[in-house]
Amino acid sequence: MKAIRYAIIGFGGIAENRLAREGFARDQKRFAPIPGVELVGATDIRELRRSAAESLGLKWYESAEAVFADSTIDAVFIASDNATHFILSKNALVAGKHVIVEKPMATSLVQARHLVALAAQRGLSLAVDHMMTHNGLNQMARKLVAKGVLGEVKDICLHMEFSYGSTPEEASSWRCADPAELGGPIGDVGSHCLYMAEFLTGSRIVAIAATFTPRTLPIRAENGAFIRFRLQSGLTGSARVSFNDARGSLESTLLNLGYEIYGTNKVLRSYGTMFQLSGHADEPVKIRVELEGSGNLEMIYPERVENIYQRVILDHAASIRKRKRQTGEEGVHNLRLVLAAYQSAAAGGQEIRITGGRSLCPRN
Repeated sequence: MKAIRYAIIGFGGIAENRLAREGFARDQKRFAPIPGVELVGATDIRELRRSAAESLGLKWYESAEAVFADSTIDAVFIASDNATHFILSKNALVAGKHVIVEKPMATSLVQARHLVALAAQRGLSLAVDHMMTHNGLNQMARKLVAKGVLGEVKDICLHMEFSYGSTPEEASSWRCADPAELGGPIGDVGSHCLYMAEFLTGSRIVAIAATFTPRTLPIRAENGAFIRFRLQSGLTGSARVSFNDARGSLESTLLNLGYEIYGTNKVLRSYGTMFQLSGHADEPVKIRVELEGSGNLEMIYPERVENIYQRVILDHAASIRKRKRQTGEEGVHNLRLVLAAYQSAAAGGQEIRITGGRSLCPRN
């Protein structure tokens, strides 16, 4: 089987530790080689990242353009700052490369739709890294909801609240310093909450109302937000996201990243499954899901533990090999929800209806 050859564009800490070491199994002490997938090289606008790439045996490309010009590269994983996702994805597709791109896939719907159309025109596979749907515990939670184990679900609450931006280095980063990047709490982690709400309930979000939370952190991006949403099924839920909420130790911070699903019979609680962890035994905390009802507390275990980044990559590579390309449409939908949350918060919490591929703000 001929391997699909990838390069990473944007080699920051997440790209090194999650994508290269885990997703592409470059950490050979933890992961066996992945059949049919090969990470060849990487590039970043910061030359200082070269040594990190080369230490993993990767070829260093002087620029993204050099990656696109390499005819031996089949696909790219774009993990740069949000504002560059569109142009890098566009140039990759024009060069005939299949693409996985970090969320959000672009900073406007016009851009996102352009990428989807371009990928379709050229017959290329386009995926957005919504990796949390591949967490084995999240998949078990989805199954329990679908089977009615909780009874009738009445509410779902997702939360990703932590401290980021309190140091000069963090405050000057693209996530905090430029709201146009969509890197604040709504765009950075609210996006995860929104696609996970749909994944866990099996229903699409059709309306969003959001408010910004009080500012206690002097960054240009929003400090946090409370987001209410309504699903096509009629269920309502919420997401709480922030960069200005300290949650104590590393362990307590990570375990706070989760959700609760409230049913008429039982409540399901997740701890740490709304993060970059997969459930491997050597991770810094033991993520978990528990089910409680009628005085009984039951721990839920996944059917299997797979690395969430490996699953994204393997699915993308399989789509190339089988010529059943991924379309990128899920990324467009998620961006639409993120932009609706920002629009609602800017309008003081006015509900935004998601309909016909557009976000509609009713007139006062």
